Amino acid sequence: MELFVFVVAGAMVLGGALGVVLRSHPVHAALSLVLTLFGIAVLFVAQEAHFLAAVQVIVYAGAIVVLFLFVIMLLGVDNAEDLRVEPFKIQRPVAAVVGAGVLALVGLAILASRDATVPTVVQSEAVQEAALSPHDSNIKALARDVFSDHVLAFELTSVLLVIAVVATVMLARKPRKGEHVIEIVEGAGK
Repeated sequence: MELFVFVVAGAMVLGGALGVVLRSHPVHAALSLVLTLFGIAVLFVAQEAHFLAAVQVIVYAGAIVVLFLFVIMLLGVDNAEDLRVEPFKIQRPVAAVVGAGVLALVGLAILASRDATVPTVVQSEAVQEAALSPHDSNIKALARDVFSDHVLAFELTSVLLVIAVVATVMLARKPRKGEHVIEIVEGAGK
């Protein structure tokens, strides 16, 4: 049964990832991303990481993809762009060389890490406390860490996301009939 769940979830992840890359319609690509994220959540459940699966579905499949769809529909990019025209003829060969270089570096890192020794990690008090206490203490330790030690970063991230959404709305807003658009012309004051 575990093998069946792994194969089905892996097929969901790979199919969704291919859909994200190969779909020309942005909304369909975003929905393929949802399929990928649900497949990853199933893999988390198979590993008995239920909290991570819930976070995966709620935060990523729920909030982030809805934000993507909101921006896609707000900007009106639901029409497929013609990507056949390349501004630079060297763009694809350079991308192939860079991709091959990245794959070579990943391969070298994997080969180098096979012989490396794992250093001992000094754990924080919260991690040590979570390891020694009952099963729900890791969630409490995570909440304590995020909402006490890193609360400023957490709040700044939320403010940044709100600013990004407001800026997107302002940039995508088309002037109504009767509104005047102020254009800045270079050298108008000369």
